[in-house]
Amino acid sequence: MNQAFINILLIICLGYLLKRINILKEKDGAVIAKIIFNITLPALVIVTFNSVKIEPSLILLPVIVIIFGLISAFLTFFVFKKEEKELKGTLLMLAPGANVGLFAYPIVHAMWGTEGLMYFGMFDVGTAIVIWVIGYILGSYFSEEGLTLKPVAILKKLGNSIPLMTYIVASILNYSHIQLPSTIIDVATTISKANIPLSLLLLGLYLNFTFDKKYFRPIMKFLTFRYGLGLLFGLALYFFLPFDQMFRYTLLIGLLLPVGMTALVFGIELKYRTTHLIAMIANITILISIVILYVFAIFIL
Repeated sequence: MNQAFINILLIICLGYLLKRINILKEKDGAVIAKIIFNITLPALVIVTFNSVKIEPSLILLPVIVIIFGLISAFLTFFVFKKEEKELKGTLLMLAPGANVGLFAYPIVHAMWGTEGLMYFGMFDVGTAIVIWVIGYILGSYFSEEGLTLKPVAILKKLGNSIPLMTYIVASILNYSHIQLPSTIIDVATTISKANIPLSLLLLGLYLNFTFDKKYFRPIMKFLTFRYGLGLLFGLALYFFLPFDQMFRYTLLIGLLLPVGMTALVFGIELKYRTTHLIAMIANITILISIVILYVFAIFIL
């Protein structure tokens, strides 16, 4: 397990090094992210869901994630209600979501293999809904132009999310005991092998620790609140839910994952002036969560 984490850190560092020596640039990350979200991650989902049996209890994972997302957004609003409008909107976009596809999958695969990916895949279904519905609505409401959303627009955004649609279709096929042709699985397997290295390189490429000093206090307050809330709920669910250990591990770890990178896309689209703050918080939470998962792997597994 130690070697697996060392390998993960080395690939992240490689991505950062490639940026520092100008072989890759941060703007190249947009292309890599599109490849991951639209090609390699869906391929990984297809392979994972085709090879394992989804237990009925796993349907509760996205439900719990959505409920936690609502609670998190509600509490974040009150904790940061005195902040100026745009900063409040920024933190509310970040609060409910988590970085599952880019961050969790490589580490989960190293820790639990295909079984772990299935559980976190179901967790990610809830995360996608939370990010694209709750996060986007709150970000729009507190943006300079105000809320301009319609239900049809939200559904369209969800429908355009290839990973989310892949999760849903793969889950339906799994429950229906429908196996995809071996040719499709073979191709998807080959493509999916690129997901982990690309995801880790992208994390390194986006590492950036420059920010306006005036945001130091709200950043520290947000980090304390986010990880404190995630740890509180994660431990409570772990000890009190009557499900298997992997189910409870998924919730405990999932609620301590980094913030979702999608908030950065929302910030640009909604014309927020705090996009660098979003990137900064995303970077810090990646480092914090790596430490948390490393400690978890050593002392709990």
